[in-house]
Amino acid sequence: MENFTPVSALLGGALIGLGALLLLVGLGRIAGISGITSALLFQKEDKVWRLAFVLGLVAGPLLTALFYQDFSYSTPEFSPFTLAAGLLVGLGTAWGSGCTSGHGVCGIGRFSPRSLAATMVFMLFGVLAASLLF
Repeated sequence: MENFTPVSALLGGALIGLGALLLLVGLGRIAGISGITSALLFQKEDKVWRLAFVLGLVAGPLLTALFYQDFSYSTPEFSPFTLAAGLLVGLGTAWGSGCTSGHGVCGIGRFSPRSLAATMVFMLFGVLAASLLF
């Protein structure tokens, strides 16, 4: 565990929770990224706050990289495998009525049994995939 950073991980998690809480209290909306992005692309109403939310997701790492010189991240190389994985994630979020952020962060916080079950399935398959691939 050479990259174990409990302080920054705790701070990041707290900020994610705070953002989800502010969206729920301020607009009465759940901070599920797949639902927000899908509605931004395919629905006509509520575009302004959805666009601000998505732009904030992009701006956060960019601002961090600007002010924190040692910040780095990597993305997987584009391949048919990553394309298929992305499509499967999109299909899963549509079938599961939400993504890890909506179910894991917001749903569990609201004591939703459906979100608890969905998060357990996400985690199980994430561990299985990581174990099989790496």
